[in-house]
Amino acid sequence: MQRMKPLRTGWQLLKSSCQGAAQQVNTSPSTSRYYSHLPPQGCGSFGLLFDIDGVLVRGRTLIPAAKQSFRNLVDSHGKYKVPVVFVTNAGNCMRQTKAEHLSDLLEVEVSPDQVVLSHSPLRMFTQFHNMRVLVSGQGPIEEVAHNLGFQDVVTIDMLREAYSLLDVVDHSRRPKDNIPSSKGLPPIDAVILFGEPIRWETNLQLIVDVLQTNGNPDDAWSSMRYPHIPVLACNMDLLWMAEAKNPRFGHGMFLVCLESLYKKVTGYDLKYEALIGKPSVVTYNYAELLISQQAERLGWTTPVKRLYAIGDNPMSDVYGANLYNHYLQASQRTKAQVQAQSGGGGGDPLAETVDGAPKMTSTELGGSSAKFGAGEDLPEGCSSILVCTGVYSGDQQELHSEHTVTEQRIFHGHRDFRFDPSLTQPSFVVEDVMDAVEMVFQQEGWPLE
Repeated sequence: MQRMKPLRTGWQLLKSSCQGAAQQVNTSPSTSRYYSHLPPQGCGSFGLLFDIDGVLVRGRTLIPAAKQSFRNLVDSHGKYKVPVVFVTNAGNCMRQTKAEHLSDLLEVEVSPDQVVLSHSPLRMFTQFHNMRVLVSGQGPIEEVAHNLGFQDVVTIDMLREAYSLLDVVDHSRRPKDNIPSSKGLPPIDAVILFGEPIRWETNLQLIVDVLQTNGNPDDAWSSMRYPHIPVLACNMDLLWMAEAKNPRFGHGMFLVCLESLYKKVTGYDLKYEALIGKPSVVTYNYAELLISQQAERLGWTTPVKRLYAIGDNPMSDVYGANLYNHYLQASQRTKAQVQAQSGGGGGDPLAETVDGAPKMTSTELGGSSAKFGAGEDLPEGCSSILVCTGVYSGDQQELHSEHTVTEQRIFHGHRDFRFDPSLTQPSFVVEDVMDAVEMVFQQEGWPLE
């Protein structure tokens, strides 16, 4: 069976690093106790993918059902019964920090290899790691970028300091008295958008400057600078749920602003080399790799047959899980053909449609560099579970109606993802995360003790 990857070398690098981490987990006294269960006789093997915001927490507040649901997922010694991975579109921190935070909140041990942040798959995009990249977002993004493999990182603040005349929306930040000369920087080769920044006007202005000058923001804008240098974006969530009664703007909203400004100024569409984070397939492939490695540490000798993705956002969590399910179905249908043609490697497992749906675009797969390479058996399917504690609430019946979504053209997904209302229809709708866990165990015939 095939596993999707942007480049063969990038995926092999990721697998080897994850296998090294797995060996450390197996030998470390502090983490080897995480896993120790085999599936009960006659029961299915499955893994759980948890969104965080709106499923486990709202802002800094733990959702009451979350703690009890995780008590059900571990035994009396704190050992996980099934593979668990947290898949979030947050990306303003390191995996270690997010794992420690979840451990404190849920009162179970969470290791970094159980956490997929929106930017985690960038480890596979090795063709950009030696480029000089401009990074946008907040938090320790320079450290995050280096940790992902990027060697030469420039922040928006570094760019502002080098070119002090570029950021002038806030009058208090304009140069006083003498106009300083530009310090100059080597040309920017690519732009990485990690998440929503704090000063949107500054980031929007400087990113457009870089795109319009082929990475040399001290040069004059030119309409000849198209196509622009590569742009890679993480986290396409238009909205997310915090403590407020209504959803808050996410990084997807920032991307809408950037796309609109670039189009207005140049007349051209902003192009993305990659869009990662939910709902792109590459993010779920990355999460499935971690699930498989956890199953091995549990002692499971057969592949995980089904994934259950639990989320609160129909346009990212449900859409992404359903899109990945289509990918898995297409992969299953073409497995024999791929093996016959190339001995188990190469080929395109998405050459055919699934249930009449069009085959996936490179954007939906993770980017224009996405390819297929040899891998292990993939799950048979991925079910989407929508909870009512976040972006979606039980009284929003219009989000359940494919007719209503189509009629009103309500689509909060990214511009480059196809408008397919069926992908926003969850496999199951439950009240909260505890109901979700109980339902999955019942579906799979597992006792919930």
